[in-house]
Amino acid sequence: MPDLENDARLDPRVKWALRNVPVTELSDVDSRERLVEISNSPKANALRDKTEALYDTLDTDEVASSDGLAVSVHDVTSEPDGNTIKIRFVRPGGDAELPCVYYIHGGGMQNGSCFGAMYRVWARVLAAQGVAVAMVDFRNCLTPSSVPELEPFPAGLNDCVSGLKWVVANAAELGIDTSRVIVAGESGGGNLTLATGMQLLRDGDLGLISGLYALCPYIAGKWPQDQFPSSIENEGILLNLHHNRGTVAYGLEHFEAGNPLAWPSFATEADVAGLPRTFISVNEADPLRDEGLAFYRLLLAAGVPAQCR
Repeated sequence: MPDLENDARLDPRVKWALRNVPVTELSDVDSRERLVEISNSPKANALRDKTEALYDTLDTDEVASSDGLAVSVHDVTSEPDGNTIKIRFVRPGGDAELPCVYYIHGGGMQNGSCFGAMYRVWARVLAAQGVAVAMVDFRNCLTPSSVPELEPFPAGLNDCVSGLKWVVANAAELGIDTSRVIVAGESGGGNLTLATGMQLLRDGDLGLISGLYALCPYIAGKWPQDQFPSSIENEGILLNLHHNRGTVAYGLEHFEAGNPLAWPSFATEADVAGLPRTFISVNEADPLRDEGLAFYRLLLAAGVPAQCR
């Protein structure tokens, strides 16, 4: 296990916070069905409720003001399955056309919802910068978001692409400048951000967006990997990834097939050449760090205008 107290990379405030995060060793699971059962057990539900209750205490106007912000919720039909997803839309008041951040929540494509407290706060933080924020709730593969269906890849990606197309198609009503729409997300949302870009590229729809912003993208599909040293040296600092659960949950067959739309670390230069300006943000003490760096280097090799922090 990591020696958090003596890790010079960690801010003392981070060390304090991590002391309160329970560390759970997770073993491999042999089927997605078993994972769904485990993830929706009374014990798992109680832990999620406890965690969300903690986040709820931080959802205050002192943390992120709601002054002058308008919030609306929209039902959207996702293609090709015809299921219904939700867009939570937050923007400053007024009639001006605004840039739009189309945000995809984290949770490993498995869990979470943009209606949770952390994302309610994050939407207000972003909107306070003078932008519209469209947060998409897609089909998770393990536990329900506001969307009840649980489906593996490509359901979540289809929902994210469909939601983006709906936002752009309804830009006039929403007050969005369609020349300034970016897709962003963290962790599993970073995966779906990059995958959405590659799907739009394949479909000839890149004109819908002007950029991508992936924070600590969760894109390798298997951990540890020697080519990603952070997946070894940072294991257990917030995240425990040395098991097969994420891969099995999202669709083991797509990992085994090396599908870059499921796991963007499989992408080649041909898969990304032509993407719009892309920003990759990674964290030094994160096991996901080096897969994000590798994707950034792939973008540069393919001639994509990219930056990394």
